[in-house]
Amino acid sequence: MKKLSNLAFLGIIFFTAACGSKSGDTKKTEAVSADSTGNDKIKTVSITSLAPQLFNNYIDIQGRVDADENVAINAEMAGTVSKVHVQLGEEVTPGQVLAELDAKVIQQGIAELQSALELATTMFERQKNLWEQKIGTEVQFLSSKNQKESMDKRLASLQQQLEMTKIKSPIKGIVDAIDIKLGQATMPGLPAIRVVNLSSLQVKGEVAESYLAKVKKGNDVEIILPDMQDTLKTKISYAAKVIAPLNRTFLVTVNLDGAKDYHPNMIAIMKIVDYSNPKAFVVQMNMVQRSEEGDFVFIAQNNKAKKARVKTGRVYNGTAEILQGLKEGDKLITKGFQELNEGETVKF
Repeated sequence: MKKLSNLAFLGIIFFTAACGSKSGDTKKTEAVSADSTGNDKIKTVSITSLAPQLFNNYIDIQGRVDADENVAINAEMAGTVSKVHVQLGEEVTPGQVLAELDAKVIQQGIAELQSALELATTMFERQKNLWEQKIGTEVQFLSSKNQKESMDKRLASLQQQLEMTKIKSPIKGIVDAIDIKLGQATMPGLPAIRVVNLSSLQVKGEVAESYLAKVKKGNDVEIILPDMQDTLKTKISYAAKVIAPLNRTFLVTVNLDGAKDYHPNMIAIMKIVDYSNPKAFVVQMNMVQRSEEGDFVFIAQNNKAKKARVKTGRVYNGTAEILQGLKEGDKLITKGFQELNEGETVKF
């Protein structure tokens, strides 16, 4: 009886050991399966679906805002300022008197000459009547005529000098500076009053001679005014034909909208379009990688990374024009492409 109990006990031990061995083999198999799945790496990337878009190549130059009608008006003769008729910021018209110089001496001379001219005119008319009646000598007639004509010319000269004492505006605009004061002496060449026409502002810049064939009147141009944080798109108004001999550049001009508050001599960045492709595939240049076979980018195809061999065209500001190798709808990998290998599984 005791022998049977021992045999039963041994049987239970062997059964338990066998079951334990079978369970351990199952766990080991499952672990191997998990490891084999883990070896199939899936990389997360970002993509963009390609579509044709506008690509522009620009020539960047620094220009400045210039007033085509920006006039520093000086006195035409020496004298003392007796009147200033305008204030800063005041709008003026062509021919308007802005200031006057002391003209008392000239005015007195005109008054005296006018009295003498009246007498000379009377004497001439009498001599003329007598000469027509064959009375008197020809010398008397010619002398009175010469005296009157001489006084006419002197009077005209004094009146012209009187006009020269008036500082007038030659253009329509606003008074931007007044450099004279009452009682101050001035003379030709010294600054007096500045008038600026803000409705005729332009941006001007110098372009290198090498771009002469590409930069023409009518080219699209983007004007950036950093100080005003303003950008406008317009066209070149004029491209000069003459090359400056000192720096081998030519001048380009762009007319500005006078309705905006631009200021002469402001810095302006001119971005002139010298090449344009309205239906280009455009990628960031850092996405284009190089190999012995040539340039390529990664695209996602059936959840796999694939190298697309490309031919690049113009490059501007880190952006490349793709001439060959891509088509509309291709899923360009834009992030996560640095560590990719062709054929790797990707998700996005």
